[in-house]
Amino acid sequence: MEKALRVGIIGAGGIAATVHIPNYLKQKNKVEIVAITDVAKENAKAVAKTFNINQVFTDHQEMLKEVELDAVSVCTPNKFHAEVTIAALQAGCHVICEKPPAMTVEEAQKMAETAKQYGKILTYGLSFRHTQEVDTLKRFIDENELGEIYAARVHAIRRRGIPGWGVFTNKELQGGGPLIDIGVHMLDAALYLMGYPEPDTVFGVTYQKLGNKPGVGLAGHWDWENFSIEDMARGMVTFKNGASIILESAFAANTEKHDEMSVSLMGESGGADVFPLKIYQEKHQTLIDTTPSFLPAKDNYELQMERFIDCCLNEDQPISTAEQGVILQKIINGLYESADKGEPVKFFAE
Repeated sequence: MEKALRVGIIGAGGIAATVHIPNYLKQKNKVEIVAITDVAKENAKAVAKTFNINQVFTDHQEMLKEVELDAVSVCTPNKFHAEVTIAALQAGCHVICEKPPAMTVEEAQKMAETAKQYGKILTYGLSFRHTQEVDTLKRFIDENELGEIYAARVHAIRRRGIPGWGVFTNKELQGGGPLIDIGVHMLDAALYLMGYPEPDTVFGVTYQKLGNKPGVGLAGHWDWENFSIEDMARGMVTFKNGASIILESAFAANTEKHDEMSVSLMGESGGADVFPLKIYQEKHQTLIDTTPSFLPAKDNYELQMERFIDCCLNEDQPISTAEQGVILQKIINGLYESADKGEPVKFFAE
């Protein structure tokens, strides 16, 4: 058997306990989880006990110094992504960091530069990119079935889905609300399918109309008195190749559906809705709609972690790269900056 990947977990919250650790364990012939760290020691000890992780720390630097690791999962609040990821890369570890990449563009750039400097893999937990729908449509796009994709719409909208746990409503620790938590997934999926074009101009608006008052919570009861994020973000992104994306993301909005996560693409030779997958074309003077009759049922989180493990073991590049993380961070921060200023934000060539 090939040498098992020695993995450490940084951050013992929900995403570590429900996504990273269980899916590492599904690849137990390839992975050994040897340590976990969290500033809240009792949290780290509880997760370690549940999953039989032998070594527990409260300081990530101490863990990185004392334990021989090949890779780490960064599952901290967003504020600490850059600091922890850079430390892990400098310690010689490959890293999968939860989304969004960072709090600022400068942090995302430093993370990418450090990964390159130390020759390590840095990828992000953008799990929708690993869905069967996206995998399938990417093959169609690679065969030029849609032609040039010049327009997209992305929706990540909940009717009353403000998280009632964790630090999701704390702007200081998270950097934002639905845009950087659920909107980022749909935005990344669209950008990936469009070839991750370079952004040119963004225009964004944000609203805080529902989250800062009590109401019905479909995802637990949130702390409305300390609600410091937006409950809705809307925006438009134009790219240097002429393409554009229109985006809507909300934790709380007065809509019919309780939860909508969708990407729509429009190209010269065809279009597609991604969730669920349906392709629209004109062929032989006929308008054709194509729906797959079967897609494998593999869980996207499982596939994300499996791909990360294989990239580490085989020294392959992941499909979600650090450089793409910088572009994603530019767009996110540009939308927030535009919303704050009330005017478009234009990116200039570096």
